[in-house]
Amino acid sequence: MQIARLREEPEIFYSLQGEGARMGVPAVFLRLAGCNLHCHWCDTKYSWQKGLEVSPRAVAEKVMAYGCQALVITGGEPLLQQAELVEMIKCLPQGVFIEVETNGTIAPNPDLLARVGQWNVSPKLRYSGNDEEAALHPEVLALYADLPQAWFKFVVRGEDDWPAIEALSLPREQIILMPCADSRDALAAARPAVADMCLRHRVRLGERMHLVLWDTKKGV
Repeated sequence: MQIARLREEPEIFYSLQGEGARMGVPAVFLRLAGCNLHCHWCDTKYSWQKGLEVSPRAVAEKVMAYGCQALVITGGEPLLQQAELVEMIKCLPQGVFIEVETNGTIAPNPDLLARVGQWNVSPKLRYSGNDEEAALHPEVLALYADLPQAWFKFVVRGEDDWPAIEALSLPREQIILMPCADSRDALAAARPAVADMCLRHRVRLGERMHLVLWDTKKGV
């Protein structure tokens, strides 16, 4: 498996889930290398590069060494490595709760669908800098929309972003809006406008707790 490189080590660490429906839950984070999109505001651009090669079994052992029963698989785009992910997950105890962060452009295979407890899907809108045809795959998003364990996280700048979200016809009760920010101060400035959006459109406000707690520090 290609694991993102952080300080010349594979990026596997223990922290609190900072976003989404399970925000605040202690978890092990596994960041995979490689992405099929390139968002100009991405805060982990280093993960786009070739990572460190680690066997699926060795990854599972590193994950379980933390003694935590929750795993968040992120990237990059994790579903570029589905076969390796399935092999790694088979090495984990059944009791481990698995979340996968994905941009929603790739459909998961049946083995992943059977084992993943939560899908955190983050479709990328036009302002991300990606070509719309590459970033938005309605048939894949429809598959996720049918999963009760899927949430749709949108990083937004303001009300002008809502029409593009609404056009995707996703279940509102599964939508989370998060402020577009790359630092603690920027998050504080952006949060009120996004809170107003959530009230107007009756969707959930998402925090970015890692920025609140650790600002721009990586590996936490």
